[in-house]
Amino acid sequence: MAEHNDIGRIGERAVIGYLEDEGYTVLEHNWFYRKLEVDIIAQNRECIIFVEVKTRTSDRWGNPEDAVSKTKIRNLVESADYYLKEKDIDLPARFDVASVIYDNGKCEIEYFEDAFLPPVN
Repeated sequence: MAEHNDIGRIGERAVIGYLEDEGYTVLEHNWFYRKLEVDIIAQNRECIIFVEVKTRTSDRWGNPEDAVSKTKIRNLVESADYYLKEKDIDLPARFDVASVIYDNGKCEIEYFEDAFLPPVN
């Protein structure tokens, strides 16, 4: 596996721990719809949360969360729509972004709730 994939998995595991510590229930990790991947799907009392995790070893080239593109947002929303229908879930959806800097064996997490709203077509 490529090193960037290893770094990404480390960040995802750190965010799962963060979410569980905050009282969320993690329902899925690396869930796929067609060829689209959702990093983490979690739930709290109010909603289902679709989490995009961006992990970098530094912020030298910008903040990790800035790498969430319009295409990624559209794909995440499409995947979320399918997931909610497939699982027959009648809860509001929320889209969060977790920004992780992994340096010297430690993860620094910045977590953005309601990072974006689904685009209207």
